[in-house]
Amino acid sequence: MALRGSVMGLNQLALAKYRFTLRPKETLVLPPFKGSTLRGGFGFVFRKIACITKNRDCSTCSLKDSCVYSYIFETSPPSDSSYLRSYRSIPRPFILEPPLEEKEEYAPGETFSFNLILVGKAIDYLPYFILAFRRLGEMGLGRRKARYELVRVESVKELPNGQVETRTVYNADTQTVKSVDAQIDLSDLFSSLRFHTRFLTLEFVTPTRIKYRGSYTSRPHFHIILRSLLRRLSSLLYFHCGEKLTLDYRKMIEEAQKIKTLKVEVDWIDWERYSGRQEQRMKLGGFVGQVTYRGDIGKFLPFLKIGEYTHLGKAVVFGLGKYKIEEN
Repeated sequence: MALRGSVMGLNQLALAKYRFTLRPKETLVLPPFKGSTLRGGFGFVFRKIACITKNRDCSTCSLKDSCVYSYIFETSPPSDSSYLRSYRSIPRPFILEPPLEEKEEYAPGETFSFNLILVGKAIDYLPYFILAFRRLGEMGLGRRKARYELVRVESVKELPNGQVETRTVYNADTQTVKSVDAQIDLSDLFSSLRFHTRFLTLEFVTPTRIKYRGSYTSRPHFHIILRSLLRRLSSLLYFHCGEKLTLDYRKMIEEAQKIKTLKVEVDWIDWERYSGRQEQRMKLGGFVGQVTYRGDIGKFLPFLKIGEYTHLGKAVVFGLGKYKIEEN
């Protein structure tokens, strides 16, 4: 499917998805939602690997504009940027997708897998992510600081026929990172979309936090979903891929407001995490469940399909805001 001129730039969004598989050497104990533990652990190790100056505050570091850690974890708009200049930070170029199972204990030898999605320039920094997770395994993860082995890392691509292609990027035997073309072909993603459909269900599988008019919403009408998604995709494209999304935003929102909400079956789930940097517990609640829409859906499907990878709303680096498209 060729992208129409109204969404030129969307096809420049570079995405790559990887599956990391760990094997605990000791009993690994994790919370039901594992995204925060994974993010906190590997973020700490990533900094130890990449930071040269050891400054506690990245914003005052003289090397912040050339530092991998600063780019990945403390991403800020460039001083000369005319886009989102008022924002203190911009979307991080990675998303963790922890397993959705609520299992909390993994025995020694049992495997444990999660996904990592990288955007734009961050794809080139995959070796840092692999090294960080390998080093984290030596230090220990979870409540008991259980050691683990990083068994393998695979690239994951969704093919037009519905199959999934995986290629080994790293394995524990060689401990080397292979160079593979992991970037997802967006035309493959779009080829299976039914552009004439008039009914669509979105299943929000992890807590989704979307602000509308200053408050977090639990009534995800279609135009609210699209507003949040367009903001996120525009920022990811501009800051991490060097492209602008050429789009008539006002017209898109007007069209989105015509989409009817047929059924809302969502619950609000409160989730807490401890922030070591802020030294406090933070509430990160969001809605989960299904919402069904009716209307001229087709023109929005490319954005929604990409959103399955980029997630939606706040705190997506932990795995929040994950949804699946179910065409009726």
